[in-house]
Parts: sequence; structure tokens; C-alpha cells
Amino acid sequence: MFAYIKGSLEMKSSGYIVIDINGLGYKVFMSQNNIDTIGELHDIIKVFTYVKVREDDISLFGFNTLEELHMFELLISVGGIGAKSAIAILSNITPSKFALAVITSDVNTLKKLQGIGPKTAQRIILELKDKIKTEEAIENQENTIKQEEQIQEDMEELIQALQVLGYRRYEINNILPKIKEETLEDRIKEALKYLAR
Repeated sequence: MFAYIKGSLEMKSSGYIVIDINGLGYKVFMSQNNIDTIGELHDIIKVFTYVKVREDDISLFGFNTLEELHMFELLISVGGIGAKSAIAILSNITPSKFALAVITSDVNTLKKLQGIGPKTAQRIILELKDKIKTEEAIENQENTIKQEEQIQEDMEELIQALQVLGYRRYEINNILPKIKEETLEDRIKEALKYLAR
């Protein structure tokens, strides 16, 4: 429904804030960590949102980062954990520490969180471990692909620069595996040392 909302911070209270957008005050439930760090009254702020709709209630939950929103969505997908409980959990652990605790089956860390007993901790691990691992694997794969594409682009720039200097493609290809420098300028200097031999 809403990806995020942006407006003037009009009120900070225990468990929620009020954001004014064109004269309309939106009550947004947040973790205490987020409330404490979101800014000062009358600052223009942006919060990522989750809208919970029930027959008798529409509630807006806010997050400073997309990682926190994602963790919240994972938490409420676990049987027995509601939105308010998820917000309470978010007040006591960062998304990265939470993900690590789930992946490593660290029941003790999860048990220390408000509203989580041993059974709920086990359920969280059981229901979220594979999801988090899969997402992490996809993210790592995407990062690897991006890095490989960047390296390819960088090498293409180097090849073009060396061709402008009069070297042939086959000569350049022979020395490419030896290039270790980071910047284009340093790569050209390194390549010229090899090509001059």
C-alpha cells in the first residue's frame, strides 16, 4: 500500500511517532531504537512502512531502514508472532545479528529477546533459517555477478586505452591475467611494464 512516508515529525511517544503530511497526522508504530534515533521534532523524516489491515483496525508500522522492514516481515510470517511482538523484538536486536542467530541456530540469543521463549526461538529458527540462507545466497550471487561485470568493464577500458597507444589485441590479452592494480591509471602503467619486455 505505502512503500514509505515522508513528512514532518510532530510527536515522539513510547512505541509510536506522529508524522504530519499536508495537515494529516499519521500515527506510526516503531521500535524504541528507531524512535530514539529518527530525529528531532519538526524534522522532515522518511520511514519505510508496513500497513496491517484487519476488520477492526488499520495500523501503520515504520522502520528507518529496509533491512529492519524486511526483518519485521520475516518475523510476522512466523506462527505466533504478531506485529507488536515483532516491533518489540526489533527494539533489542539488529537485523544482521538476528539473521546470524537464526542461521547459526543460536537459541540463547533469541531467548533473550522480549516475548521469545525457548519454543518460539526454536520455531523462528525452524521457519526462517532456510528463507534467510536462500536470500543470503541470492544476494551473494548477485554481488558476485556485479563484481564480475565491473571487472569486465574495467578490463575493456584498459584494452581500449592500450590499443590507442598502438598495442595489438593479442599482445594485450597475453598480459591481462597479470594485471593486479585497482585504478585504470595504475593498470595502464603496470600493463606497459609487461608490454615493454
